[in-house]
Amino acid sequence: MNFADLNTLRPDLAFIAHWVGERAHVLDVGCGDGAMLRYLESGKRCSGYGIEIADDKVLESTARGINVIQHDMEKGLGLFGDNTFDTVLCLNSLQMMQHVEGLLRDIVRVGHEAIVSFPNFAHWPHRLALLRGRMPVSRALPYQWYDTPNVRCATIYDFQELAVECGLEVLECVALADGKVVKFLPNLRGSMAVFRLRKKAPPAV
Repeated sequence: MNFADLNTLRPDLAFIAHWVGERAHVLDVGCGDGAMLRYLESGKRCSGYGIEIADDKVLESTARGINVIQHDMEKGLGLFGDNTFDTVLCLNSLQMMQHVEGLLRDIVRVGHEAIVSFPNFAHWPHRLALLRGRMPVSRALPYQWYDTPNVRCATIYDFQELAVECGLEVLECVALADGKVVKFLPNLRGSMAVFRLRKKAPPAV
């Protein structure tokens, strides 16, 4: 998959790919069909692994030539040592986890940097749906309340607070709408939140 394909099929992934350095060693937590890792390997000469639990997605990733490990993310990333990767990706997966805080801490443990994305529950169509007394259904949240894999709902402000509580430094934070950066009222107008994080350096003695 080249950049043009990625930009057409998943403009959010195309934007996030710009944050990953050339030849970076990458872990993609919840890699899905492997499209992102495949692009990073072919377009930016990166190396790394994907983690996925769903049988069909593992097969799709394997078919793309991705090194994928079938693993339940809820069990943590204990199979990797500290700072094993340059960048850890957790794209549109964190909201599906029961233990968000623990996984977030593990993500920044195994990587020098982490990139996390999730649907922004404060997006204005979601607010409007709730005002109408209904659970939101949108492109970013395409499931009905009874069959959604999402077990957590968060806004940009919520995640910023969690990052601080976990002792993380927010290097960059953007809101996206159709893959484009939203600068004006991002928590209201952005459908997807994307954070670039790292562990805070210990205070100088």
